[in-house]
Amino acid sequence: MNNPTTIRIAQAQLNPTVGDLSGNLGLITEAMDQAARAGAHLVTFPELVISGYPPEDLLLKPRFLTDCARTLERAAAAAREITAVVGYPEVQGGRVYNAAALLHQGRVLASYRKRELPNYSVFDELRYFTSGPHNLLLEVQGVRLALTICEDLWELDNGVAPAVRALGAQVTLNISASPFYAGKLAVRRQTLAAYAARAGTYVFYTNMVGGQDELVFDGGSMVIAPDGAVLASARRFQPDLLVTDLEIADHGEGPKVRPPDQLIALPRQTTTGPAAPMVLAPEMERLDEIHQALVLGTRDYLRKCGFSTAVLGISGGIDSALTAALAVQALGADNVIGVTMPSQYTSGDTLSDAEKQAANLGIRLITVPVKEVYDSFLDQMAHAMGPGPAGVAGENLQARIRGTILMTLSNRFGWLVLTTGNKSETAVGYCTLYGDMAGGFAVIKDVPKTLVYELSQHINHRAGREIILPSIIERPPTAELRPDQKDSDSLPPYEVLDPILQAYVEQDKGLDELQAMGFDPAMVQEVIQMVDRNEYKRRQAPPGVKITPKAFGRDRRLPISNRYRPGEKPL
Repeated sequence: MNNPTTIRIAQAQLNPTVGDLSGNLGLITEAMDQAARAGAHLVTFPELVISGYPPEDLLLKPRFLTDCARTLERAAAAAREITAVVGYPEVQGGRVYNAAALLHQGRVLASYRKRELPNYSVFDELRYFTSGPHNLLLEVQGVRLALTICEDLWELDNGVAPAVRALGAQVTLNISASPFYAGKLAVRRQTLAAYAARAGTYVFYTNMVGGQDELVFDGGSMVIAPDGAVLASARRFQPDLLVTDLEIADHGEGPKVRPPDQLIALPRQTTTGPAAPMVLAPEMERLDEIHQALVLGTRDYLRKCGFSTAVLGISGGIDSALTAALAVQALGADNVIGVTMPSQYTSGDTLSDAEKQAANLGIRLITVPVKEVYDSFLDQMAHAMGPGPAGVAGENLQARIRGTILMTLSNRFGWLVLTTGNKSETAVGYCTLYGDMAGGFAVIKDVPKTLVYELSQHINHRAGREIILPSIIERPPTAELRPDQKDSDSLPPYEVLDPILQAYVEQDKGLDELQAMGFDPAMVQEVIQMVDRNEYKRRQAPPGVKITPKAFGRDRRLPISNRYRPGEKPL
């Protein structure tokens, strides 16, 4: 048996910003310095960390690609004291590759090009990238490491794992930008463990962290043993540098690398400093991870878009209370403004709770009554609207007046408007275009109503006090746009509606399958019809944090002009 050797690998879990090449470079060079001081032989960075992920149609701009290449050269120049693996968009022969550059002693030694390009869910990589056909192996401290990028490890039948085993690799380095949804970490661990077993290697998986538009990257970088055990893991929802010592047998001669595969052998270094311990980050429960994703996604959306302050309507209902609480945790109370906009239908209890909730969060509250504005609208439009009660048009007019007030304050002071609608309402169209849908960011857009209640109670439990008022949690949900209105007047109870929506929207189950699950056929048909006919509303909704496996927006994309109706009788 060959003598064991120790290799020290650092995994830099960073929060880059798409297009901020100089800012991303600063994060990379700082992490290189930290890894070098920790005595690491090698440091890995997330997928496309130079450009940020996903850069989308920036990749169609030649100048952007040129600037990314120049930024990579500057990163290489900074890699004097440590070897680094850095993700970037590479241009060769008129084609663009999702690549990982090997930086060593001030220059780019080689690049690995991602083989598997995901083109499902939120991913559109076939629109931009060409698949790379070759493997790249590094020899560091006598240990043979295979370089891979994200999706390369997710498809076990793609030939990557058998090829890595055949090439005699002992470690697989995987740089990734894997977005979050609740429960995704367990899926990653299972996937990485299956790959490790098939390839016969350790896996050093380095993930991105941070919010980017609708997506949140939760970090959770890890080291997996060939038997699937998690040896070390980084924190989630925050930047981290995970440094791990791995004692492993020298590969000896090993299988020969076949052309056109490439092997880069680096000179051995002396390991300095104390041994790096195996670090395991604390586990997070489901509500904890959803909570942190919403806070991080909100904070990064405002920060990366250049906003410092958010404004939202405080109605006295649970959706606005939860949104306000999350905004305060993301931005600080001084950077959140609440606006209460009572009408003739606003109850005294609701108005009182809005005021108490704002005080409880420590945020400034502005009061702008809407009754006189509403009456003036109706008076001016009386001739155009004709005889009879205002009906639903009058209800929606109130919501649109409130949306106009919030957007006017946004224009006046440069505040970003946060909308407060949840996934259940968005799914069935129980929301008003240019009214409660008006705004710049929808914090709980992907949070079903039943989960809104769970999160509110969770926040109170974690804080050890009533961040969200119990009276708000306990009050039956209502839009208060007409006398004695309740959500249940127009919708099934949320505890019934949400499972139907999950099955239809997220799992693509049809009418017959939903009926087989025990749901009332008439109710199922009604819900499906509401979902289908409100695609035009969802297309105009602001972006919001993705926390479920299939979110509206980047994830679920259906045509607006569409006559296919699965809620009707089957053919």
